[in-house]
Amino acid sequence: MSAAAPVRYTPDLERPQPDEEKVHAGMIEQFAKIQGTTLKDYGHAVRGVHAKGHGLLTGSLEVLPGLPSHLAQGAFARPGSHEVVLRLSTNPGDILDDSVSTPRGLAVKILGVEGERMPGSEGTTQDFVMANAPAFVAPDGAAFLKNLKLLAATTDTPQVFKKAFSALMRGLETVLEAVGTKSPTVIALGGHPETHILGETFYSQVPLRWGDYVAKVAVAPVSPELTALTGASLNVNGKPNGLREAVTAFFAEHEGVWEVRIQLLTNIATMPVEDASVPWPEDESPYVAVARITAPRQDAWGEGKVKAIDDGLAFNPWHGLAAHRPLGSIMRARGAVYPKSSGFRAEHNGCPIHEPASLSQVR
Repeated sequence: MSAAAPVRYTPDLERPQPDEEKVHAGMIEQFAKIQGTTLKDYGHAVRGVHAKGHGLLTGSLEVLPGLPSHLAQGAFARPGSHEVVLRLSTNPGDILDDSVSTPRGLAVKILGVEGERMPGSEGTTQDFVMANAPAFVAPDGAAFLKNLKLLAATTDTPQVFKKAFSALMRGLETVLEAVGTKSPTVIALGGHPETHILGETFYSQVPLRWGDYVAKVAVAPVSPELTALTGASLNVNGKPNGLREAVTAFFAEHEGVWEVRIQLLTNIATMPVEDASVPWPEDESPYVAVARITAPRQDAWGEGKVKAIDDGLAFNPWHGLAAHRPLGSIMRARGAVYPKSSGFRAEHNGCPIHEPASLSQVR
């Protein structure tokens, strides 16, 4: 059986709801609460979500040669090499010990990307924001706003309670996985297994334009040293920054290689654009490689990188080419909220957010 043809992008794939401006205003309010609380606690402004970084990497992205036309789109239309910045993180808006085990994130910034850009998207960079599950925890912005209210209300909860709750959630998730299932909700609440972050595959979770088509994006480890870490246990008890220490130790000895893969929309009925909580069936449309990212041996965390990348950069899926315009309710919400969050950091840290033209500006 031949693979189904990819669906061409048309604006009517999106169906914005009439109350979205109100939902976005509510999200901005909750982000402000989270960031106001953490600013008071740390004396330094951090992100409203994915506040804690575990690795700051630089490297190169090589677009694969010979891609067919439906894959060779946007930033990946022509073979070639780009500089790239990677930020590994976990999702809470407060900086917790790693024994509070939560979902992981990867933000990617590709440098030197030419082409028509989205409005307000200065520079020549292309951002992708990903997490280590194929679908988002909430179907749409209104549902995610409820989650944000819970996060904002518990940001100042003492860590001892968060650690105990995380241990409880990990135990529950272990039971669920033993019977062949997973719970995104339990994982999001602190039940993520205590595993090495570098073995994860990361997904955009929600769709974006892929030039003339629509796709989700993933970044998957392929070098043997990385794939050996997939599912590998990592004991971080008594190590508040155990994930960061593990990433730093790895890149002191090894390079890392990942594939950038895309999953094209081929069936509107089973691959919704507006419901971000539905994984697109991979048996209908498998992920296909379009590029490789290589991060050489390096110091994965240092004062200079923290200032240049953690403080000096923002990662926003709305920053990039028009050919990769984000789609769906969750992405529209990010377009409203993320600039406010990065603006808060820039204002309170006295460190303007910028878009680098080359890696020389982030080392």
